[in-house]
Amino acid sequence: MAEQPPAQEINDAEALRAFAHPMRQKIERCLRRAPANSAALARELGESTGLVSYHLRQLAKHGFVEEVPELAKGRERWWRTVPGDRRFPPYSRQTPQMREALTEMHRIGLAELVDSARRFEDARDTLGPWADAALFSRATLRVDPGQLRAFFEEYIALLYRYSAPDGEDAPEARTVLVRLLGIPETD
Repeated sequence: MAEQPPAQEINDAEALRAFAHPMRQKIERCLRRAPANSAALARELGESTGLVSYHLRQLAKHGFVEEVPELAKGRERWWRTVPGDRRFPPYSRQTPQMREALTEMHRIGLAELVDSARRFEDARDTLGPWADAALFSRATLRVDPGQLRAFFEEYIALLYRYSAPDGEDAPEARTVLVRLLGIPETD
């Protein structure tokens, strides 16, 4: 079980915009898999090394990624994500700039989720036992805002309960994309 870090609310609009930037989201996702240098990230993302280096510096400025000095060779800099349970302020405390950044981040995230589901379905015949691993559940809850917040906190704790500490994955382990989407029904 991975240790759950304390929740960190990103309430600085500049930091939120830095984190929500589409290229930085892609970089951060790559670094969640393993540390990398800007050249490797640039190749994976189809971007220039200079552009990727710029975005890495912006992420580092706000504490989302950090250098890995023990992997550095000469002037080559390696980067990793800074583990964290990053949260966003509730809508009622967001500035217009925060709302704009989060709306765009959620839009892109939803499009990436749909694309991931399509790629899974396209590859399913080649996945062996992993072809049966897709989980899908639809549920409806009747809760008040406090109960919904408690549900979310239990969900986050459950994610950490089943996350192996770095380097301790089982040999057959594979990255699984888990998303929780809960939207209050409106009339």
